[in-house]
Amino acid sequence: MLLAIDAGNTNIVLGCFDKDNQILFRERLSTNQSATALEYAAGIKMALEMHGIDKNLIDDAIISSVVPSITATLKSAVKKYTGKKVMVVGAGIKTGLNIVIDNPAQLGSDLVVDAVAGLHEYPVPQIIIDMGTATTLSVVNEKKQYIGGVIMTGMAVSMNALVDKTSQLPKISFEAPKKVIGSNTIDCMKSGIMYATASSLDGMIQRIQDELGQKCTVIATGGLAGLVTPLCKSEIILDDDLLLKGLNIIYHKNK
Repeated sequence: MLLAIDAGNTNIVLGCFDKDNQILFRERLSTNQSATALEYAAGIKMALEMHGIDKNLIDDAIISSVVPSITATLKSAVKKYTGKKVMVVGAGIKTGLNIVIDNPAQLGSDLVVDAVAGLHEYPVPQIIIDMGTATTLSVVNEKKQYIGGVIMTGMAVSMNALVDKTSQLPKISFEAPKKVIGSNTIDCMKSGIMYATASSLDGMIQRIQDELGQKCTVIATGGLAGLVTPLCKSEIILDDDLLLKGLNIIYHKNK
């Protein structure tokens, strides 16, 4: 059984794959740069036990991390709880992804892993949307080359900035109001964050397709994707497990 962990700026997503490459669960922990290996190990232990998985069934582990300060801590946490060494996505790891951007070394490991899974699961050309702390759009062309993308401010970051910089606007939950035109402050804010994000995604998808001159398969993943994609007018495939699937694929390429 493979333990796959994706460490992002806000959340750490973990899941397990069985020997048939089926994902058994997906859980989230809060990213905490001051947490110790023991604290992360306790979180991993809790997730596995909640899903009835014995740590002795874990054969290997793989980590993708965009938070360098916690990568070593997570490795230590996995080792402490399972006794297994950890593969980390980075230099020297085979991905099979043909990256043709100006500086391939700058591409975040999460975007690499997303694209690996996207190529394995869906037709090209592709636009892969990952909605986390930042919202990213990755573009893979018909030749299966990663040619670049877009980085946008994430929904939670936008909301926090709006609330922090205004005196009378409260923090709200991420849910769509019944109407685009809000009739009270809360609904106005919900419309502004939810429908505006959906509209920006629709607009960027159209602009990317115009630039490519082709219609793309559009896949969305990330913690907030399930809330926004139903509001989009574009045809978008929601795949909450895309990054974990990519980690599983990369693990087997390097096993």
